[in-house]
Amino acid sequence: MSHSGKRISELGLDTLTDRLRDSLTCDNNNTNKPDFRELDLGSPVSPLRTRQTSGPATSSLTTTTTSSSSSSSGSVSGRNGLNLVPRRSDSGSNNHSGELSVESSPTSASRGFKPGHRSSDSGSSHPNQNPLIYSGATSLNSPPLNVLPTGNICPSGKILKTGMAGRSSKTDVLGSGTGNYGHGSVMRGGSALKSEAGSGGAAAVNLRSMDSARRAMGSLDPEEVKRAGNEQYRVGNLAEALGLYDRAIAISPGNATYRFNRAVALAGLRRLAEAVRECEEAIRLDPGYAKAHHRLGTIFLRLGQVENARRHFCLPGYHVDGNELQKLQAVEMHLSKCTDARKIADWRTALREADAAIVAGVDASPQLYSCKVEAFLKLHQLEDANSSLSNVPKFEPSAPSCSQSKIFGMLSEAYLFFVQAQIEMAFGRFENAVTAAEKAGQIDPRNVEISVLLNNVRLVSRARARGNDLFKSERFTEASSAYGEGLRLDPSNAILLCNRAACWYKLGLWERSVDDCNQALLIQPNYTKALLRRAASNSKLERWTESVRDYEVLRRELPNDNEVAESFFHAQVALKKSRGEDVSNMKFGGEVELVSGLEQFKAAISSPGASVVHFKSASNLRCKQISPFLDTLCGRYPSINFLKVDVEESQAIAIAENVRILPTFKIYKNGSRVKEMVCPSPEVLESSVRHYSF
Repeated sequence: MSHSGKRISELGLDTLTDRLRDSLTCDNNNTNKPDFRELDLGSPVSPLRTRQTSGPATSSLTTTTTSSSSSSSGSVSGRNGLNLVPRRSDSGSNNHSGELSVESSPTSASRGFKPGHRSSDSGSSHPNQNPLIYSGATSLNSPPLNVLPTGNICPSGKILKTGMAGRSSKTDVLGSGTGNYGHGSVMRGGSALKSEAGSGGAAAVNLRSMDSARRAMGSLDPEEVKRAGNEQYRVGNLAEALGLYDRAIAISPGNATYRFNRAVALAGLRRLAEAVRECEEAIRLDPGYAKAHHRLGTIFLRLGQVENARRHFCLPGYHVDGNELQKLQAVEMHLSKCTDARKIADWRTALREADAAIVAGVDASPQLYSCKVEAFLKLHQLEDANSSLSNVPKFEPSAPSCSQSKIFGMLSEAYLFFVQAQIEMAFGRFENAVTAAEKAGQIDPRNVEISVLLNNVRLVSRARARGNDLFKSERFTEASSAYGEGLRLDPSNAILLCNRAACWYKLGLWERSVDDCNQALLIQPNYTKALLRRAASNSKLERWTESVRDYEVLRRELPNDNEVAESFFHAQVALKKSRGEDVSNMKFGGEVELVSGLEQFKAAISSPGASVVHFKSASNLRCKQISPFLDTLCGRYPSINFLKVDVEESQAIAIAENVRILPTFKIYKNGSRVKEMVCPSPEVLESSVRHYSF
């Protein structure tokens, strides 16, 4: 392992994106003191690169089809009799027989036939001969001279009409999505005969495939193991295919094709770092292995590593794929625009170009997704940052070509820690922010942007710690100054703004407290501490409308918080008083009140606020079951009036309110019924009570 790779491993980068996802789980109970409360998988089998035979075909009577399915080196003989073409193993050679291709993806064996693919025996000179199932084994049922039987697979991957003479062999194309396999031929996904394409056919094919895989795992022939791996890949069993390729490599570690096939399976499993390593090993074994270069370029493009991708796409002496080059240029353009926008803090453009690069093909770059997180943080869109953070792909750098790549002028792995440090700062986890920034600095010590961030994070963390100590000592003026020092370095830190607001509140400077809370809530709209402090400050300023509005939000966020409920109640009373309304009957908390007379009932439901009435009977089982829950709600929602009426003892009320089924709950506001529930569940009842408690 290189020095840089070892250093990155020591830093624990393999779990970085997991920690990034967890870092937005904000818990400010302890860290934000002071606190107070006033109240495509890869592809199936690819074209074979066959050895070129010297001289013309040995006989016009012989047609040879080279396998590229699960059998990578077996052949099908068109010769009369039992004179079979000898099988040649590619173990240790560079002909890459049986390699997996780049273009398409494995599918389930249950996929149906393409239009026009019908099982047929027409044209066969053998009445009992079945269409050939392509398994890589040598066929003993030979067709007539110069004729390929209907249902066979031609060397070109197309169908030869009955009676056509055999032509010079071309590379087979199986599973690439381009072959027209004809009647009863091999399908993508590994399905063979039409009779097996129906219900149960796919399961049967898969069972045979798994049985073949089990046998292959005990084999010492790497080609047999590889063929079983190809079959597992074809039916979508990537993990099983990977195990078989591992077995083939253990038997023949110098075979570049086995390494390539393993890379394709790893890429299908989104284990891209390992896929990079396997492609690089295949290229080391065979520097001219074009498909391994192409696969490696494709992975680098998905990772956003444009220069690495270009190096493998544009090999000297090889044809450059125009589509890949066009995709590469599009990605390069969007990444360049994103970099330019980030330099001038144009975060909306940076966000747009990052999205465009992802759409263009960079779908597996943790750095590019982290750029979106950074942009949302700078735009104070923390909910969007959280959503983007959950989409950051996991990536473990295990190859020097990955660990030394750069994005936005800094090493790619360092950028992940750089963004993490900003996230930790935004949510007040200052010690974690320092740790992340220090790791970024260790990976890329010469980067100026990282150095500036590390210095700022350390200074802000110290200022916050000093402010907390001063606040605990009730030296509120000095504490506000300490928080102000941190804010000069990080003006958009909602935690420091909220802490300084607490100092202003203690000093009786409620206008300043409201101002700092307003700024904090612009950055974090759902910051409950800032809402609490602003509501309390507005109460001190007798701005009852604003105070009640904040407490309404807090009651929804903290429905079981009695202190919030009590503060909300007192703010409501004060607001009604300021409007000249009668508040003499308003009460906070208490028990469920029993109502027995009709006049008493009418007076109770006309009292200020909402009233919840439970119509019950002492003999009714359902009433007995839900009554204790009503007592619980009375404690949770002290601003609500909870009443109960025994319909057997107070029949006049039951008749006046037309109560026929028990238990019945009705909610009243200012004497008018606004809600009625018959036999509600506890969840439905509480939901309605919560709704009318505001």
